[in-house]
Amino acid sequence: MSGDESSGGLPETAAEHTGPTEEAATERMVAGRARKGMFGVTGSGDTSGYGGLRVPAYVPPEAERPYGGWFDEVADELFEGMKRRGIPDSAVLRITVDRGEITFYVDREHLVEICRTFRDEPALRFELCSSLSGVDYGPDVPQRLHSVCHLTSLTYRRRIRVEVAVDVADPHVPSVVDVYPTADFQEREAWDMYGIVYDDHPALTRILMPDDWDGHPQRKDYPLGGIPVEYKGAEVPPPDQRRSYT
Repeated sequence: MSGDESSGGLPETAAEHTGPTEEAATERMVAGRARKGMFGVTGSGDTSGYGGLRVPAYVPPEAERPYGGWFDEVADELFEGMKRRGIPDSAVLRITVDRGEITFYVDREHLVEICRTFRDEPALRFELCSSLSGVDYGPDVPQRLHSVCHLTSLTYRRRIRVEVAVDVADPHVPSVVDVYPTADFQEREAWDMYGIVYDDHPALTRILMPDDWDGHPQRKDYPLGGIPVEYKGAEVPPPDQRRSYT
């Protein structure tokens, strides 16, 4: 996910920023997967009643101008700020608008400076990282691990998302703690639960699980049960091994 540092002239406004084609964007950024059953269980053992659930994958399409409301103003000011800081427009891989919310998918190599642009530009002023979360879309999805920054502008009362996608084989994302100190514990939690490695974090250690815990419990391929409980040798079996009542 490296940006094109050698790209030529930058757009004067985001309206001129075309971004990747629909096909290229879909190949680079997948944010959804088909679901079968509540827990992905096959055969007997699913007592949830959702064994026949079928939900197709949903990926918000790349948004087209006009985005609507204040979204266009934010996009324009972002690309103007990026230009002043020497950040190529290709650092923004995709912009989506879904359910009244705007998301900027960005190249991880430029994540920190893009966050700094969102924070420091007078017309943007996203001063607060209100939340940072991880997502795992499962083994069958390319770049399955997503790191999502939820930014809030207290000045203009606006909220946006800045999202980065990486592969399990290379789960490195730059830490934004230097820009948003509130992301400190949240990046630790995303590392603990999803295994996303935040480079240059001041103290990237587990925060929920014991330090010697093996694996990352919120990954989709992590066992759903069968982890020994430290209470009189009790053990909770995986869903596909539980008693069926049908």
